[in-house]
Amino acid sequence: MLAAYGWDGTWADAFAPYEAEGLLAGRVVRVDRGQCDVATADGTVRADTAFVTPRDPLRVVCTGDWVAVEPEGGIPRYVRAYLPRRTAFVRSSSSERSEGQILAANVDHAVIAVSLAGELDLARIERFLALAWESGAQPVVVLTKADLVPDAVTRAHLVQDVETAAPGVPVLAVSAQDGEGLDVLAAVVSGGTSVLIGVSGAGKSTLANVLLGEDVMDVQAAREVDGKGRHTTTTRNLLALPGGGVLIDTPGLRGVGLWDAGSGVGQVFSEIEELAGGCRFHDCAHESEPECAVLEAIETGALPERRLESYRKLLRENQRIVAKTDARLRAEIRKEWKRRGAVGKAAMEAKRGRLR
Repeated sequence: MLAAYGWDGTWADAFAPYEAEGLLAGRVVRVDRGQCDVATADGTVRADTAFVTPRDPLRVVCTGDWVAVEPEGGIPRYVRAYLPRRTAFVRSSSSERSEGQILAANVDHAVIAVSLAGELDLARIERFLALAWESGAQPVVVLTKADLVPDAVTRAHLVQDVETAAPGVPVLAVSAQDGEGLDVLAAVVSGGTSVLIGVSGAGKSTLANVLLGEDVMDVQAAREVDGKGRHTTTTRNLLALPGGGVLIDTPGLRGVGLWDAGSGVGQVFSEIEELAGGCRFHDCAHESEPECAVLEAIETGALPERRLESYRKLLRENQRIVAKTDARLRAEIRKEWKRRGAVGKAAMEAKRGRLR
């Protein structure tokens, strides 16, 4: 049973010390209200999470974790520890306390569901991709409800737009209605653990049901006015797929805040970072500096200006998040602001003929 949930020799080696203590290995399939459901070799058990709920929100047990749970007998049964995570999908919480929130652990593929029922929001896709790359998982963008765009040429243009915003990422157009693209998606998620993420109304629960081969997740219709949906899924659930692999379905995300995702942002905008290597100054901000390779690419049309604006926005946001928790970086950012301010002031004075 554990093999169906992704158990392998590496996990077994990591669990050996807990096995010696008489604890059971299992994978968390759901967490809610201080308790969790754990899939073990003896079946799914209910366990208390009191011992794995520290003050640090990034260290609390979550769906996808491999854990050591007490054997049968204790009431309640407790999760005593969880194994070191291979990957973790983290976003900034919606609170003002600058905390990270872990959405799923030990994920191999991050399936980003985007509905074709409405207008594409490429900036939001880039934001999801930054979090996915930062998690250590391989992102995949799935354009759902493809049957609502029957014209093949239009659909091809939409796919191409997303591919431009997602370099190096597979982009699949799928339809749960007519089955288009589902065989390719099923092949992707059949290996390892996949997390299904996206906004409400993106069709995540419908996709989950199709991949599972049965109606496990509740589905609600999106509003016709704006194509948005309600939060059908309210908890993160890990489900074993009949064709192999496991899937974590998540609630629709209203906010997708970055959390220390600098390398993820760099991966999403890899073409900009590659161009930056050709700038005259190594610390070029790509704003008005001379011999800026990025700005030259904008002028020639090789780089869409929208991409640069999105890149800047995500970098600024990520800097703010990291600075709130890193005093040293906060000081460096202030120093850089002062430097740029001084440079700007000197340039203005030179322009006015008052340079001394």
